[in-house]
Amino acid sequence: MHPRGRTEWVLTTDAFLENVHFLLRAHSAEDVGYKALARATSDLAAMGARPLYFLLSLALPPSCTAKWFDRFLEGMSRAARSFGLVLAGGDTTKSPLAAINLTVIGEVTPGRAVLRSGARPGNLVCVSGTLGEAELGLRLLQRGLQKRKKWKRLLRKHIHPEPRLALGEWLAKSGRATAMIDTSDGLSTDLAHICEASGVGAKVWANRIPKVSVPSDLRKLGLDPLRLALDGGEDYELLFTVPRRLGQHLPRAVQGVPITIIGEITREKQNLLIDESGQTKDLPAQGWDPFLLRHSAGK
Repeated sequence: MHPRGRTEWVLTTDAFLENVHFLLRAHSAEDVGYKALARATSDLAAMGARPLYFLLSLALPPSCTAKWFDRFLEGMSRAARSFGLVLAGGDTTKSPLAAINLTVIGEVTPGRAVLRSGARPGNLVCVSGTLGEAELGLRLLQRGLQKRKKWKRLLRKHIHPEPRLALGEWLAKSGRATAMIDTSDGLSTDLAHICEASGVGAKVWANRIPKVSVPSDLRKLGLDPLRLALDGGEDYELLFTVPRRLGQHLPRAVQGVPITIIGEITREKQNLLIDESGQTKDLPAQGWDPFLLRHSAGK
């Protein structure tokens, strides 16, 4: 394999582990296969690349062979068709717990890949879609509420995330985005990643963040929309920055995916949240950290 014509390759790798990212008793084999490839492919969207191939390495216990394995491959095949990916190789072995490792390869026009390090003071901070939906689904699953019919729809983004490939490619080709990342770890943490890589800070307005709608009976469980949006991960939306002069020319949506301006980049290396009362607070990175394990079996 080699890049086609005047293109550059983008490669990403992602691990998807039993009892860390998914639970065999709670997630179906089809859902595990689909989500494993979707989350790995989202990293291509975050650089504006178009998907081409993927490599799959599997370590499975005996209980995950035969029927489970067939259903797993069905889910992954559905994701591959949806994202335009072709399986190019891989490996399998035995393990006490299921471990899935994916390498995904995409292509981008030379010099057009969007990095985390390009944000500049004065840039506007934008996000796609709605934040906190996947975290809400995870919380319902952890509480054993996923089987209730009225809440099943709230699990969709946790189980079947959709990489924002068309939006990422459009942002890269048009040259609008100066920096970009996907919201795999949560807004507070992923914004910190951009700011650290770019050597800047940020200011975010809480009332502008497109937050998940939490039913009133679920709010009694302490599920606050703002906290879900800030610190919940796995939405796989795109968080990106654009020059201020381009802000008024941004479309409200690209191929049906909404775009919202939620803040601005600052020279001061500090991330701040302006709450709905107008007060300014620190915005600490409190999303997913694999070593602190703030969340589990869903990240």
